[in-house]
Amino acid sequence: MEAIMINSVPHNTLPKLIIAGLTVAMLGMSTPVNANNDYIKNHKQLDGLALNVNVVTAAEGVVIPWAIEPLANGDLLISERSGTLFLLPKNTTTLTKVSGLPKIDANGQGGLLDLSLHTDNKQNHWLYFSYSSSEGTGSGSNTALMRAKLNDDHTQLSDQQLLYKGEHNSTKGQHYGSRIVFDDEGYVYFSIGDRGSRTINPQDLTRDGGKVYRLHADGRIPKDNPFVKQKNAKHAVWSYGHRNPQGMWFDKQNNILWSHEHGPRGGDELNIIKKGANYGWPVVSYGVNYSGTKFTDLKEKDGMQSPVLHWTPSIAPSDMLYVTSDKYPKLKGKLLLASMKFSFISALELSKGKVVKQHKILDGIGRVRSLAQGSDGFIYLGIDGQGIKRLEPQT
Repeated sequence: MEAIMINSVPHNTLPKLIIAGLTVAMLGMSTPVNANNDYIKNHKQLDGLALNVNVVTAAEGVVIPWAIEPLANGDLLISERSGTLFLLPKNTTTLTKVSGLPKIDANGQGGLLDLSLHTDNKQNHWLYFSYSSSEGTGSGSNTALMRAKLNDDHTQLSDQQLLYKGEHNSTKGQHYGSRIVFDDEGYVYFSIGDRGSRTINPQDLTRDGGKVYRLHADGRIPKDNPFVKQKNAKHAVWSYGHRNPQGMWFDKQNNILWSHEHGPRGGDELNIIKKGANYGWPVVSYGVNYSGTKFTDLKEKDGMQSPVLHWTPSIAPSDMLYVTSDKYPKLKGKLLLASMKFSFISALELSKGKVVKQHKILDGIGRVRSLAQGSDGFIYLGIDGQGIKRLEPQT
């Protein structure tokens, strides 16, 4: 296994090696978020947090590891966006292909996306996954949520059940979402991005896209979903006005659903997802067009939720992970999210639904796509072009 030592090399080797704990100029970092939730931070202003860890290669051969799902026995399931589900058995570095996937329309940002075990997976063996599907009317594809049963040796899926498929297929290759989480009552939440149609999908409840959805575990629509009585609305919708949510975490202790999403040029957001709430895209935004021109003059508006935190310039956030492992004392109790654009991980300290501090860790590590904490307590990273890495504390 390849191991990269952290905090043991000079800064001028950063392009080739990874250094955590790089101290960066910081402005007002200790100031807590105020009542208006306007705690804004340029990533260049974040201070570092020194971690004495080795970054070990757990597996190679996954080009875009969109999700990592740990299994109770120590195995890992890994989704390759191009359409392959891999099994990484514990104590090995050899990937095995898992059979039984549906037809996947891998294009642009679409493909095989998130993975999530049912909360009672030991009994029912259900694995939930999202992917881009060409089923339905119209050319192109949209995001789908499926569940299937994982066999005992974790190499085959069976009993496929399509739980939800976004309508209005599109040939645009961007903004499929999509993360999957369960709450403490057994409901499943997942996201679909605006599919590159910001003026059409996010604010229209009759259309899929730019939404977070809530279902029973078997795909039924809960009777208390916010728009079930609204004619022609998509009854699975839980919240709307989103651009492209690609990180979700349910805080069971405080009963809070957290999500982050990609902004345009500027304005990546961290949000608390509330029932029936409108998150404003594209009516309000802290970002601008990629060309630098404006598409809105509004950063907030009555009736639309403002983010808990936003990043300008955009950091391109990917997965989220709340650390509970005792292996990382400095990270335990923090929420991690990865910056694909600037190749670092942000460690957030949360208090009462607010961000009170950010740290930058593993600066220069690469384009981290996925994060997971294994049953062994180690943190695993899926890095585009590098495969799967494991953080091992130095002894």
